[in-house]
Amino acid sequence: MEENCVFCKIIAGDIPSYTVYEDEVVKAFLDISQVTEGHVLVIPKKHVANLFEYDANLAGEVFSRIPKIARAIQKSNPNIVGLNLMNNNGEVAYQSVFHSHFHLLPRYGSQDGFKAIFADNTGKQSTEELSTLAQKISQEVGE
Repeated sequence: MEENCVFCKIIAGDIPSYTVYEDEVVKAFLDISQVTEGHVLVIPKKHVANLFEYDANLAGEVFSRIPKIARAIQKSNPNIVGLNLMNNNGEVAYQSVFHSHFHLLPRYGSQDGFKAIFADNTGKQSTEELSTLAQKISQEVGE
């Protein structure tokens, strides 16, 4: 537990939360911002700042619980027609709490108040540049 981490304090029960699921590995609770109704955060109980700090075991343990929580969110409201799973890593990626967390954002339609907009950079890089980039990343993945 990190002393100044708001999510560690939520896990410890020092700060109240609206818990929807909890076990020995994760805690899932309503985000107080409720970007869309039913917006849930899933956090590992082990303090890791972001996705870059996960090992394979922790990733498997945390990610294996997300579909169950997502299905529960979906079943909670018949108006839910989709769900965005989001994770921000680092300040530049809009991470505001530096305890890894995943946003499960139920979607009610295109006018529900949430937008994830990606720039279309199709054609910005040549096939050679894309091939080189893929090779660089692939080499780093290893086994």
